[in-house]
Amino acid sequence: MPAVPSADRFLELVVPAAGEAAALARRLEGRVANRPKHGEASPAKSALTEADIACQEVLLRALAPEWAFAGLEAEESTATVAAFPGGGPGRIVIDPIDGTLRAYLEGRGPYAILAGLEFGGRFEAAVVALPREGLLLAARRGSGARAARIDAQGRVGTPAPCRVSGRGRRVLVSHEMPAEVRTRLREAGLEIGEACGGALAVAPLLPGVRAGLRRATTPGGVSIRGRIGLLVAREAGAVAAGPAGAFPEQVDEPAAWLVSAASATDAERFRKMLAVP
Repeated sequence: MPAVPSADRFLELVVPAAGEAAALARRLEGRVANRPKHGEASPAKSALTEADIACQEVLLRALAPEWAFAGLEAEESTATVAAFPGGGPGRIVIDPIDGTLRAYLEGRGPYAILAGLEFGGRFEAAVVALPREGLLLAARRGSGARAARIDAQGRVGTPAPCRVSGRGRRVLVSHEMPAEVRTRLREAGLEIGEACGGALAVAPLLPGVRAGLRRATTPGGVSIRGRIGLLVAREAGAVAAGPAGAFPEQVDEPAAWLVSAASATDAERFRKMLAVP
């Protein structure tokens, strides 16, 4: 059996593809309509555009020649999904446009392009591209996080190490965040913005942003796709917290909500603010 490609090789392939997908998503903004999928639990879950399909194909075509043996958890049912029969080690997790309805179509905060590589129940490599911000963040477990700019043609610039800043008064929250939590944040003198789950995970890496807070509305809590960015955040020095303390690293361990913060002090502070009925 051929040797399993490394996490570094995964990043070598998926980083330029994520840059290409980010540029494609930007070009299609305002030019694609929602074509809802049937059978989903909510309008946000059912949202689908031609941009989702096109961006997923860019990512999968880049990975298929070397990673077709791996398991695949992709958000959409596109043509190249069939090239991944699975059964081998590892799992690739893709969300071509995280936040299709609220962030991409309605323009309510950042949306994200997500790609992660999971082995043994943990993400070992992860990429989060934020097209509107022209930013790509990537990490391999144990090697720190790196950030690079994405130009209008989708070219990814030279990556540089990145760390959380811990500065700023802005907090990004999920679109469904309860009014009680928003009130607590404003009373603490903080500014509130909305974002998709992928952007919330890496929020403390963004300029002027102190934390990202998410309350999941699905029975399983924060999805596996919503956890991709946490590897990047943790490798950059962020602290991830959940209802019981530290947010679980195992991708299948349920957690109803998430705090991604620049410090342990902030993580505990915001965790208490989220603890409302």
